[in-house]
Formats: sequence, structure tokens, C-alpha cells
Amino acid sequence: MSDQVISIIALVLVFAIATFSAVHLGALALVAAFIVGATVADESTDDLFSGFPGDLFVVLVGVTLLFAIAKNNGTVDWLVNAAVKAVRGRIALIPWVMFLVTAVLTAVGAVTPAAVGIVAPIGLGFAAAYGINPVLMGLLIANGASAGGFSPIGVFGSITNNVVERNHLPGNPALLFTASFLFNVALCVIVFFAFGGRQLLGQRAEAYKGGGDGNAGGERYDDAAPPGGQLVKAGEVGEAGEAGKTGAMGTAPRRALAVTATAAPAKPDEPLRLDGPRALTLIGLLSLVAGALFFDLDVGLMALTITVVLSLVSPKSVTGAVDRCAWSTVLLVCGIVTYVSQMERMGTIDYLGKQVASIQAPLVGALLICLIGALVSAFASTTGMLGALIPLAVPFLLAGDVGAVGLITALAISASVVDASPFSTSGALVTANTPAEQRDFVFRRLMAWGLGISVVGPLVTWGLFVVPSSL
Repeated sequence: MSDQVISIIALVLVFAIATFSAVHLGALALVAAFIVGATVADESTDDLFSGFPGDLFVVLVGVTLLFAIAKNNGTVDWLVNAAVKAVRGRIALIPWVMFLVTAVLTAVGAVTPAAVGIVAPIGLGFAAAYGINPVLMGLLIANGASAGGFSPIGVFGSITNNVVERNHLPGNPALLFTASFLFNVALCVIVFFAFGGRQLLGQRAEAYKGGGDGNAGGERYDDAAPPGGQLVKAGEVGEAGEAGKTGAMGTAPRRALAVTATAAPAKPDEPLRLDGPRALTLIGLLSLVAGALFFDLDVGLMALTITVVLSLVSPKSVTGAVDRCAWSTVLLVCGIVTYVSQMERMGTIDYLGKQVASIQAPLVGALLICLIGALVSAFASTTGMLGALIPLAVPFLLAGDVGAVGLITALAISASVVDASPFSTSGALVTANTPAEQRDFVFRRLMAWGLGISVVGPLVTWGLFVVPSSL
């Protein structure tokens, strides 16, 4: 049995053990990387830690710490209030506003972690305040980043177009961007109605007065609710418990994850004002946007820098902020990415690609390449996968049996649409910025979504772009 096959089997075992036991998935992945490295790959400890995603670690810690401070000093509440006023209180429009803002940021050149890291805390703060399913908000933000990323000046678009040009393949940047944007819009329409968007239609919100992590309506999400997210009034705990006995599918009792207020809501005559600490925090957030968009500065390091400045100027804002960092999510994501990096060093990804390239049926091979791109990208860097997988498709494309533009478009969308997976940067940021009471609920929903879309996405894009170009 080859080393590559052993590494694949080990990854499957990691997920199986974590699913049916209380072992933390991130810790288990690090242990698996240590065992495989020592017994199969003959890697030293330095080799193992070379795959640890230090940049992702800094992004997750820096961004969540910054927005913990922003939550403490009321800046997030002020931004939520501004968002309500901007759409005249139409709650159903807020997730779409977040989608468009994230798409615009990535379309003009922001890296995906930067765009999602900026928008996710604000969007999820609004979701917590007004009882919007956090999965709905998180998916629209993550898919917004993918929708804009393939513009000719976007990071994903630039990488894909450059790889196509280097390999002397025909390309169509305009079609790539348009197809990706429309695909993500269509996907978000499905997400909107599948995760509770219908019940938001027609709802209006009053000006938000703050209130910690609570929500305006005093509502919460049942952990095992249907995809739309069953809303349960705060005063109906007993009824919710009874309803849990006979859920939508007649399931067993389930545990509710309540969104509870951690601070007393502001009085009606105490509007949210833009005081000194909030103004300074907003300047810091705008600096984060400007640095990411125009100066290509690291998002995580910038966020930590802004955090240090805010800590010096407003020490009260920092109280408890470090404890509110999503350390469990950081361990989980970094552990998985470390193991996938080891698989890349062992040649497992290349091994899979070569096995696919040896298939004599071009259409089947094209579908498998899209599936591999989606599955691996759900646990690793989409940017890296775009640069690695397109060259694997060259044998098919040079033979002329599969349309180059169609396959590249399908592969690009397949590899990016899974970014909402909690093991990918976008999904990790969404999970990390979700209120602690909902974080486990959101993680499981995003994991199920990521695994599902990593199969459905390639099948749909293959049918839309590859098959027609090969007939």
C-alpha cells in the first residue's frame, strides 16, 4: 500500500473518530499528522510544523479579537443600527447587502479572508440582534466573496487567468467572472429560502439599541431545527422542550442553543452614539479595509496592530476580549490544514490528479477533477488549488475532447463555492465570529453544507459548462 493511500485512509479515520467520539477534530488531525509523519512520511517535527498555517492562525485570532473589542465598546451595535437605517428596517435585505459588499471587496482585489473577516462580524452581529439564522448570513457572506473573486482584477480571477495563459490554453475572463457571479447568486437564493429567509420577508426592525449578544426579538435557534432554523420565543422554553420531542421529522429530543443577552439592553432614551472609542474603532476598521485593498497588507497582522492601539487608548474595551477569541475553532482549522499540507508534501494530491489523468473517458475525468478540486479546497487553500488543479486538466484540454473554457469555469467554481466549509478560511471566520451560544450549531450546519456542496457543486457545474462544450 502506497504512502499516499495510507494518508487518505488516515484522513477518513480522523473524521470518523471525531464524529463518533468526544475527541476534538483539530487535535486529532495534529496527532494524525504526527503519527503519519513519523511512521510513513519520515518527516521531522520541523517538517510537520512547516505546514502549520501560521497566517491563517493570525487572521483568525486577529480578526476575532478586534471584533470582540468592537463588540465590547458598542461599535458593532452602532454598525448594526446603521445597517438597519440604510435599508429602512427591511431585515430580509440585510443578508443581501452583506453579500454584495463582500462581492465588491473581492472583485476589486481584496483577498477572501480580508473581505470575509471585515464583513462577517458585522453581518453576524446583525443576525444575532434580529433573529436571522446565522447560517443564512454566513453563507451569503462566504458566497459573496466567491462571487466577486473571479473578476479580472480579483485574486481568484487573476490566478486562474494567469495559469490558463501560462499553459497556453484558451480562456474567457469575462465568462468566468459572469458565470461564477450568477452561480453564486442562484445558490444564495436557494440558501435564503432554505435557511429561513422566507420568514424575514415583510419584517421591519426598529433602530437597534444594543443589548450584548442578545437579539431584538428575544428569539433563539433550535439546534436540530429544519434547515430554515426553527425560531422559538425566549419565554417558551417549556413549549420548545415539548416540541423537541416530536420535531419536524419525529426525531428524539434535541438541545436548544439559545441566543441570550450578556448585557442589559440600552434604554429607549439612550441611543447609540458615535463616541470616542467607537469612532477610533471605526477608523481602525476602515484602515483594515484600505490596507487589504490598496496596500496588500496582511489582514491578521493589521487586525492585531489595531487591537493593540485600541487596547492602549481604551483599556476598558479589552476586558474579556481575549477569552472571546474562538480558540476551539482556531485549533480545529489549523489542525486540519496542517494535515492536508502534509498530504500535499507527500504527493497525495498529485497522486490523485495523476490517477484521474489516466482515465480514458475525458468527461468522467473532467468530473473527477472538479470533485477533487472541491473536496480538497473545502479543507485547504482555494488559491493553491486553482494553481495546482488546472495544470492537471491540461492532458484533457490538449486532446480537444473537453472544452477548455468550460472545464476551467467548472473547476474554478467547484473549488471556490466550498469556501463556506468551516475548515476553509471563509467558513472558519464565519464560525469564529458567531456568538458562542450558536457556534456549535453553525459549525455543524456549515460542515454539512460544505460536504454536500463539494459533491453537488461539481456535478452541477460539470453539467452546465463541461458537457455542453464537449458535445
